[in-house]
Amino acid sequence: MTLALFYIFAAVLVFAGLRVITAKNPVHAVLWLILAFFTSACLWILIKAEFLAVSLVVIYVGAVMVLFLFVVMMLDINFEELRKGFWKFFPVAAVVATIMVVEMILILTSRNAQIPGAMLVETGPTVADLGRQIYTVYFLPFQLSAVLLLVGMIAAIGLTIRKRKNTKYQQPGEQIAVKAADRVRVLKMEADARLEAPADKPAGEQQA
Repeated sequence: MTLALFYIFAAVLVFAGLRVITAKNPVHAVLWLILAFFTSACLWILIKAEFLAVSLVVIYVGAVMVLFLFVVMMLDINFEELRKGFWKFFPVAAVVATIMVVEMILILTSRNAQIPGAMLVETGPTVADLGRQIYTVYFLPFQLSAVLLLVGMIAAIGLTIRKRKNTKYQQPGEQIAVKAADRVRVLKMEADARLEAPADKPAGEQQA
């Protein structure tokens, strides 16, 4: 039963991953990615890694993918323009994808390959054991992944903050340094006699 469920979830996961990169509508691509995350969580449950499964659903599906969905719907990106250079870079992407697939097959079929977390599956995974593995055995890969996420965040901020010619920007430092004498000027002007009301008119008419 477990083996049958594994193949079913694996087939759904592969199909959802293909639909993520082949869907023309970006909103549909995000929804297919959510299905892929749910299916991955089911695979985690099959190997008794419930904490990782719940974390995947809560963090990625509940927060990250909802954010992706809102961003895609609000930006109104013209994806037709982005797809124009797809076939131009397809040969390079195909070579890289083939190399990655061959590497994964060699790793999975190797007898000396050690699957991360195999020790935890035998004894039953807990949060304490997972944290001990992350910060002892896999400390360097964990820190490298954190650096990659930091670089990606800085790159995203750099792409969104760009100066445009038709946009006005404020300089808070210059605004704070401004003094009242630089912006306000008091003018003394003599009264014009032609603007004064005649003295023989009633007070109500003078006020009007």
